[in-house]
Amino acid sequence: MSAQPYGLIATFDTASSLYHAAEQVRDAGYRRWDCITPCPVHGLDTAMGLKRSIVPRISLCGGITGFCTGMTLIWWTGAVAYPLTVGGKPLFSPMFAFPISYELTILFTAFATIFGIFVTNGLPMHYHPVLKYEHITRGLDDQFFVVIEASDPKYDRTATRALLEKAGGRNITELEP
Repeated sequence: MSAQPYGLIATFDTASSLYHAAEQVRDAGYRRWDCITPCPVHGLDTAMGLKRSIVPRISLCGGITGFCTGMTLIWWTGAVAYPLTVGGKPLFSPMFAFPISYELTILFTAFATIFGIFVTNGLPMHYHPVLKYEHITRGLDDQFFVVIEASDPKYDRTATRALLEKAGGRNITELEP
């Protein structure tokens, strides 16, 4: 009894052929698939049908939290914990709280961005079945790949292979789990 494969991988020689193959896979209705490229391919995310990332929103929330934390910290220290009136000055002034709020905004934004990237990318991932493919290192140099996972609801071994062949894929191989 053989184990269910991870999916199929197909090789493409040019970014243009990969781009058109990605459009065909997207139009066929596949949801669990990816492209592996040695360089950024302009517009590939659109060809794949990917939505905008939520990481910028997570970063914004981190920045707002940092700013509010800085303002609250200075307000609490100056007006609540250690109220000290010197020369009739107010117990709290946003002008004096700005430097620490600014720094905490940057710090919290950086932490939120890193956290958001890790969560949305499913990191840390110490192993991926695609790394078992013998020619995957060519994806760092001069080859382009499309990987369609067997866990996709539309995945059918023969129909998916036919789609990749029709899209111009070469060396279509089943990936071990």
